[in-house]
Amino acid sequence: MPGTTTTRAGSNGRLITREDLQAAYAQVMGEGEATARAAAPRGIAIAGAFAILVIALAFLAGRRRGRSRSAVVEIRRL
Repeated sequence: MPGTTTTRAGSNGRLITREDLQAAYAQVMGEGEATARAAAPRGIAIAGAFAILVIALAFLAGRRRGRSRSAVVEIRRL
């Protein structure tokens, strides 16, 4: 049987066709996409919170460094 796309199944002897494989693949991919769509809003919220945290930490670190590097200048009139 060289060149064919069917093989014998192990227990029931039925031939597995290309359509059977495509249907099983589509079913698995459909379930995966549904799971990904359900998890997307939570993932976006977590990523947004993380981004805000990183920005806040960078702002605070820059503020602190700016204070330590700034000079105090006092002007007196004579």
